[in-house]
Amino acid sequence: MKLASTGGAPPLLQGKAYAEPSVFRPENLLREARRQKQLSDRPVPDVCLLDPDGDVVRHLVETGRGRLEPGWACYHTQMWTTEWDGLRAGVVGCAVGAPFAVLVAEQLAVSGATLVVSITSAGQLAPLADPPYFVLIDRALRDEGTSLHYQPPSTWSDLSGHLAAALAPLTTPRGTLFSGSSWTTDAPYRETEAAIAVAVDAGAICVEMEAAALYAYAAARDRDVVCIAHVTNSMAVAGDDFEKGDTNGAGAALTLAAAVARAVAAR
Repeated sequence: MKLASTGGAPPLLQGKAYAEPSVFRPENLLREARRQKQLSDRPVPDVCLLDPDGDVVRHLVETGRGRLEPGWACYHTQMWTTEWDGLRAGVVGCAVGAPFAVLVAEQLAVSGATLVVSITSAGQLAPLADPPYFVLIDRALRDEGTSLHYQPPSTWSDLSGHLAAALAPLTTPRGTLFSGSSWTTDAPYRETEAAIAVAVDAGAICVEMEAAALYAYAAARDRDVVCIAHVTNSMAVAGDDFEKGDTNGAGAALTLAAAVARAVAAR
C-alpha cells in the first residue's frame, strides 16, 4: 500500500485495516520476555489497576501493603499486587498517556487480567464539585492518535453498555462517582482556550490522556476496561491545585477500584 503524497491525508488516517490481525502481538512479546527473564507463566490477578500518576504504587511500597508480582513480564513496568477492601488486584504505575496505557492493557489481557480499571488525574472543565472528586468516564473525545489504530474515525469512544449498566448504582446521587464525558488529549501543554472551548462545547467535563484509546482498544478486542477521572485540578490557572487528599488519593483510588470490581462481578 502506497502512502499518499504530501498534502493528502496524514499517515495516521491511512493503512488502517481494522479487521486485520497485527503482526506484532503482545503474547509473543511476553513469551520472549519470560524466556529472557526466566519467568514462569503465572497469570496476573483478574482485576488490574492502571495508576498513571504512580501514587498508588508509591503508597503500596511505602506501607508494605504491596508485593512485586513475579508473573508480570512487561519490559517497561513493574506490577505490585495488593489485597484491599476484599479485592486482590495488580497495580501498574506510571503508564501515562494513550499509547503507553493501551500497550500495558494489551499485555494485561494476555497475562490473565479480565478487568482493567484506569484511575487517572484529570483537569476540570465543568465544575461538578470542589476537587478532588471522581468521574466515571462514560465516553471520551478522541483527540489522540492511538484509538485510530483500533477503531475507525469517530468523535467519541464509549464505555461498553454492560459495564455502564453494572456501574450505574455507583453513580446515583448517593453513590461514590459522578458520571460524564472527558476529553482525551495527547498534548496536555496544548490545552489552549480554543481547544478547551471545542471540548466543552462537545460536552466534556474534564480532560485526561488515556480514556479514548483504552475504550477504543476495549471495543476492538472485546475487553472490559473502566476509565475513571480523578479530577484534581483546574490546570493550575489559579489557587492550590493537584491536591488528591489523604495518601495522595491512593486509598480512595483502591477503595473505588474494589467497588467497581464488585459491581462488575455482581452483574
